[in-house]
Amino acid sequence: MASLADKIGSFFSGNDSSADEGLRDLFISELKRVYYSEKRSLHALGDQADASTTNEVRSAFLQHQEESRNQVERLEEIFKIIGIKTEDHISHAIDGLISDAHQVVSETEQGSLTRDAALIIAAQKIEHYEIAIYGSLLTLANVLDFTQSAELLAQTLEEEKATDHKLTTLAESFVNTRSREEEEKHPGSHHASRHPIHGTDADVTLGGPLGV
Repeated sequence: MASLADKIGSFFSGNDSSADEGLRDLFISELKRVYYSEKRSLHALGDQADASTTNEVRSAFLQHQEESRNQVERLEEIFKIIGIKTEDHISHAIDGLISDAHQVVSETEQGSLTRDAALIIAAQKIEHYEIAIYGSLLTLANVLDFTQSAELLAQTLEEEKATDHKLTTLAESFVNTRSREEEEKHPGSHHASRHPIHGTDADVTLGGPLGV
């Protein structure tokens, strides 16, 4: 009789044929959930770009929006590869994260660097969720020997990780430092009750365009 450790090992190595159907169903369920998440994120990125103060942050969101369009297309390709209808499942997780992103816009002053810092934090929460779900899907694809799907998922996973790194670099390079200076000069500047700064299209940073 196989031990519990042996059973667990067989399950995750793909050698347990009785588990294949359950894992395939799980893969499809998570695929539909991330498809929903990507489509929601695609729209949210446009909102975040519109709400951004600086050109650097706005450009970062718009570039990732373009990447997300490609990621949606990859997911649609995976649906075709495994031979199932392209459809989505609601993800309450992404709905909550996007709701939080909208909330930081209402709670921060238009035209402030504090808003950009808050938007980056909200965006990275979404990135971390997507990194987790793509990583899980990639593991399932490898176990199920979905080679083509795994290649597409791996490509998207690397893009998500790269975006997260770019957002971190962007925050460290100027947003956090400048927003702290902004707060010291104008205490309470992160509150939406302050009068907005005019000329929000101007590049108010010290650095050049974000290298993305």
